[in-house]
Amino acid sequence: MPVVKEVEMENNHHIHFAASTIQKIGTQKLIAIVALLAIYLFFAISSPAFRSVNTLVSIFDASYYIGFLAIGVTFVIITGGIDLSIGTVMMCAAMVGGVLHSNLGWPMWLSLISIIVVGGLFGLVNAILVAKMRLPAFIATLGTMMIAEGLSSMVSNVQSVTFPLRSSSDGYYKSFFRLDNNFPIGIFVLIVFVLLAAVILNKTRIGRYIFSIGSNMEATRLSGVNIVKWEGMSYIISGLFAGLAAIAYSATYTTILPGAGQGFELDAIAGVVVGGTSLAGGLGSILGTIIGVFIMSVLKVGLPFINLQPHYQIFITGFVVIIAVYLDIYRNRKKRV
Repeated sequence: MPVVKEVEMENNHHIHFAASTIQKIGTQKLIAIVALLAIYLFFAISSPAFRSVNTLVSIFDASYYIGFLAIGVTFVIITGGIDLSIGTVMMCAAMVGGVLHSNLGWPMWLSLISIIVVGGLFGLVNAILVAKMRLPAFIATLGTMMIAEGLSSMVSNVQSVTFPLRSSSDGYYKSFFRLDNNFPIGIFVLIVFVLLAAVILNKTRIGRYIFSIGSNMEATRLSGVNIVKWEGMSYIISGLFAGLAAIAYSATYTTILPGAGQGFELDAIAGVVVGGTSLAGGLGSILGTIIGVFIMSVLKVGLPFINLQPHYQIFITGFVVIIAVYLDIYRNRKKRV
């Protein structure tokens, strides 16, 4: 009986906590939107060339694959975990799909399905390692990150893989991300998956348990929830979205190099954190994540316009991540007071 009462008290606390954080999440989104507009205006004022339509298309192009990665890893981070493998898993999945199509003659639609399957399988491996075997998420996903990088090199024989052009018969899927007139239709595809992920996270049992695990895993376990199943599900979702990111990347950049996915996981995680998702778990939103993704995309595209080389992006991204993590820690400290 004492255990049951304790669980009931914990559950009631979670309900009150969820209600009290709605306003905080709204404030975080507002701050993120203001920051996004401020960064965009800074580049627009600094360089007239930044204000072109082509620049806006480039920002959208950069947001597709990072956006899919960030959506998936949001589920993991809300549980209090981390997935460092998503960048190399994305590239490995793209490499596998490209080799199956170009070298083995698989039809494009089947190759695209294989890309999603590869991402999902890596997600399943992470789920087993973290949720079932209880390995630290940082170590487990670091291991799968290296495995994915090595596998992509072996599959491609350390050669680049070229996907068909949009104008070819097999390049039809690229029209889901950009039309012949250069219109970035992929933003609508991204919005569809944003809405789908938001519904899963906020309106389904999966989402409720993911938030509960991140808030208090032990109390959630004592209430009868299958922790292994639902925590593992977050990693599988992350893997599937890495597969979607691979399709978006191949649709945007055509030629893919092995090992090119390194660092993409940092852009995605930075977007998630900047968007207000707590690294401590239990707090976050898909909308906030996408706002954070666009902040990172504007930075990535805008820095060359003020004569900063690409390696400066890594330097500045590091500062952005540190600031976002510090604000997250500060917010959690105030919450405990």
